[in-house]
Amino acid sequence: MKLTWLGHSGFRLEIEGAVILIDPWLTGNPVFLEDWRPEAIRGATHVLITHGHGDHTGDAIAIGKELGIPVVGIYDLITFWQSRDGIEGVGFNKGGTVDLNGARVTMVNAVHSSSIEGRDGPVYAGHESGYMIAGEGHTIYVSGDTDIMADMDWMGEFHKPDIGILCAGGHFTMDMERAAWAARRYFDFTTVIPCHYKTFPLLAQDAQPLRDGLPGVEVRTPEVMETIAL
Repeated sequence: MKLTWLGHSGFRLEIEGAVILIDPWLTGNPVFLEDWRPEAIRGATHVLITHGHGDHTGDAIAIGKELGIPVVGIYDLITFWQSRDGIEGVGFNKGGTVDLNGARVTMVNAVHSSSIEGRDGPVYAGHESGYMIAGEGHTIYVSGDTDIMADMDWMGEFHKPDIGILCAGGHFTMDMERAAWAARRYFDFTTVIPCHYKTFPLLAQDAQPLRDGLPGVEVRTPEVMETIAL
């Protein structure tokens, strides 16, 4: 299983028979070079979206059309894109599980907001979400944009994820200290990877507080476009 950070909250996850692009905001992402795009999307089989904000949905429609692959996410947003943009989509909802070429992806709760840009301002885009992605003997918790929430208690006990991809930049989401507290309190991770940080000066620039708050857990901080094995 391989994971490549695409900057901000974007990841390329190679798991089972799938190559999943999670929240691929490439165009206009200040930490992602346009020259990297062909390598980032090469061989992708699915695009997986946590919520509607532009720093998560950025290139989803374009990649879906370019590669002829489905965009997967909350029913409301996916069906809207299907009717407006003609994409191939897989819309589902919280508690539902879809099989993406052998990877089992379950939508779980997150606490944030979700909208897309409309002519007269933000437009409702379905609820924000996270995912539990199971395959190759692991379960990965992709938090999406969220704060600490009580739902993490049952989610950790029920799904038992061993890898956490956690938003941790602060201001719009949990910060490093809050993400560390949530990981200690609700999960039993062996590996944690922070995201939604370093993109702008407003966000956290250093994951050391997360590392300090999780003794005994491997906190991995790849560079943009660096691939790590899990």
